Amino acid sequence: MSSAAALLEGRIVSAHGRHYVVEFPDGSQRQCYPRGKKAGAAVGDRVRISPQGRDEGAIDAILPRTNLLYRSDETRSKQFAANVDQLLIVVAVEPTFSDDLAGRALAGAWSAGIEPLVVLNKVDLPAGVEEARARLAPVRALGVPVIELSAHDTATVRSQLAARLAGRTTLLLGQSGMGKSTLLNALAPHADAATREHSTALDMGRHTTTSTRLYHLPPPGGDLIDSPGFQAFGLQHLSGADILRGFPEFAPHIEHCRFYNCSHRHEPGCGVVAALKAGAVDAGRYALYCRILEESEAAQQRY
Repeated sequence: MSSAAALLEGRIVSAHGRHYVVEFPDGSQRQCYPRGKKAGAAVGDRVRISPQGRDEGAIDAILPRTNLLYRSDETRSKQFAANVDQLLIVVAVEPTFSDDLAGRALAGAWSAGIEPLVVLNKVDLPAGVEEARARLAPVRALGVPVIELSAHDTATVRSQLAARLAGRTTLLLGQSGMGKSTLLNALAPHADAATREHSTALDMGRHTTTSTRLYHLPPPGGDLIDSPGFQAFGLQHLSGADILRGFPEFAPHIEHCRFYNCSHRHEPGCGVVAALKAGAVDAGRYALYCRILEESEAAQQRY
C-alpha cells in the first residue's frame, strides 16, 4: 500500500457501478476503484485514495459520514448518497405524483437528520393546481416548506431556490415526468453538457441515465446530487427507532403511551393511536408508518 504521505483525500462526485470519480480540493479529478472486492462508497462520500498513474486511483478508506441514503427496488436496497444536508422533493401539478413516494422520502430524510424541502412544479397549468395544493396540505402541516414554481422559468427558479441551496449539499428527488431534469438544468446550466461530456469520456453511453452525480451550483453556490431513474427511497434497513424519527409528529403523543416499547399499532394505551382517533395525527401518514414498519420487519426476517 502507498505510504501515508502519498495518499490523497477527495470527494466522490459520480458513481458508475464499481467505478467512481473523485474530486480533489484543487478541482482535479481521478477515476477511482475500491481495492479488491470492497464496495460501499457513495456519491458525497469523502475518501482517502492512493494515486495510480496519472489520472486513476484506489480507494483505501471512506471517511466518517454524517448520513447515508439508500435507493430501492422490489428486491434490494443500495446506498447511493452520503453527507447530505437537504432533500429537495420535486412533485408536479401533472402527471399525478405519488403520495407514497413523497411520504417515504420525507420519512427517510427525517430518519437521517436531513431537512426536507418540496417543490410543486408546473404551477403554470392552472387546472390542477388547487388539487395538488390540497394533496400537499398534510406536508405543509408538518412544517415542510413547499415552493411553487415553473421549472421553465429559470429566473424564478433561481430566485426561489438559490439561497436555500447555498452552502449545502442537496439531494434532488423526483418521479419521472415531474420536471426534475428541467429544474436541474435551471439550477445548474452546465449539468446537461457535463453529463454528455462525462458519458463520452467514460464510454458509458446509456448507463449515464442510471448514474448518480454531484453538480456544483453557480453563485451563491452549493452542491446538488442527482440520481436519475429514482423510484423509491430505501427504508428496509431502518430499525423501528429509525422509522419513528421519520414521523416527528408522533413524538408528543408517544409520551402518553402506556408501554415504553410500544410499536404504536395494536398495544393498549397507545398515545399515537389515541391521537389518530382524535384526528391529531394524519391518517395517511399513520398508514404509511405501519407499511414501512411491516416492510422493515419482513426484510429483517428474510436476512
